Amino acid sequence: MAQPKGEGTWSTGLWDCFSDMRSCFVTFWCPCITFGQISEIVDKGESSCCGNAALFFLISLFTSCGFCYSCVYRQKLRKQYMLEESPCLDCCVHLFCLHCALCQEYRELKNRGFDVPHGWHGNAQMNNQGVALAPAVEGAMKR
Repeated sequence: MAQPKGEGTWSTGLWDCFSDMRSCFVTFWCPCITFGQISEIVDKGESSCCGNAALFFLISLFTSCGFCYSCVYRQKLRKQYMLEESPCLDCCVHLFCLHCALCQEYRELKNRGFDVPHGWHGNAQMNNQGVALAPAVEGAMKR
């Protein structure tokens, strides 16, 4: 099915954090984990969850500007799925509502069929296992 040409809406709102309590809890206590999971999928496996999470953590720890790094991935996610920049600029959403933004991005990927904690490669492996193969036929056909 073809993607619409205009910008689409997010599958959930920015403040719907409590609709997925597990991701809300993880994001509240350790946003670097949620960010790492999101970034790996957005990068289509070309970067690692652990590497991006560690970098986000270090940037946040030493400069308090982790939101600058995470907002780049919100922009990538929006462009991949043609989502509107709402309710305001991506950098403002991450500056003022970082945890809510990460939860929304997590839910967006989840609603698009990703098992976010399994990452890009885990999702690809699960999808490959779902491929149906023709059953094996033993012996020759007899008439």
